[in-house]
Amino acid sequence: MVGRRLRVLADEHCHHVTVRCNNRDFLLHRSQCRDVLLGAVFRAKARYDFHVYGVCVMSNHVHYLIAPKVASELPKIMQAINWYSAMCMNRILKRKGHFWEARYGSSSFPVSDHRRVLNTLRYIVCQKLR
Repeated sequence: MVGRRLRVLADEHCHHVTVRCNNRDFLLHRSQCRDVLLGAVFRAKARYDFHVYGVCVMSNHVHYLIAPKVASELPKIMQAINWYSAMCMNRILKRKGHFWEARYGSSSFPVSDHRRVLNTLRYIVCQKLR
């Protein structure tokens, strides 16, 4: 049996994080869901020190571009955002069970790589325009 690949968590790195609704269901179409997600990000920011460069809420997944001050806190940040948003959205949508897929996707790169930061941010923002 092969385990999951370890995440690369280095200080002074941005992370392009994606999280998808369980079963790829289209559950994020309501404006209330978008409000909950942004509220979850603000709640996590009150608890952890990180920068949010961009957020894009699609109908069945979310893109984040974030840079934690302490790299090892990325899993805690995402757990805080995903747990709170799942709890709230299950209540709003009158559903039970897993809201998000088991694991979020993440790619990282140095904050100093301005070209990559801007290209990733452009990609995230342009998702909504498609």
